[in-house]
Amino acid sequence: MNDDDRWCQNRRGEVAQYLRREQVLDGRISSKPVWHLARYVALWAVESAPASDSIGWWVICGDLPTDYVSAQQAPDPREALIAFAARWREVADYMARGERHPTIEIGDPATWPKLAPLLKKRADLLTSSLEASDRARLLGAQRDRSVPQMNKRC
Repeated sequence: MNDDDRWCQNRRGEVAQYLRREQVLDGRISSKPVWHLARYVALWAVESAPASDSIGWWVICGDLPTDYVSAQQAPDPREALIAFAARWREVADYMARGERHPTIEIGDPATWPKLAPLLKKRADLLTSSLEASDRARLLGAQRDRSVPQMNKRC
């Protein structure tokens, strides 16, 4: 196993722990990320618990907040990345104003002045990573619509 594979497998373990901690009803996590930039970010598909032949959730992790979004809200990997970035920008705006976001809390309010620009930067980097080649690859995966290979339930 090379370093990139090891990094991905460690992130997969983080995804499993995160889903348990957040009490998200989950199925199996894809055996490999559906998209990643090694040592920075990995996007994972998670089976829908009620329908094991479809994706129910997308989970992102790495050198950024670990977060999840429903596949109903973001039907493909590209839309998931866009949804995460939009959510993080919104939360960063609330934090910068010193206001609590109505549904998402990140960090202690005393840390928000430092966290807000970091979160916004992560959102910007995420969308800037969607270069033309990545978009083409992600859209190709969308056209395929096959469920990524899943490992046993974690």
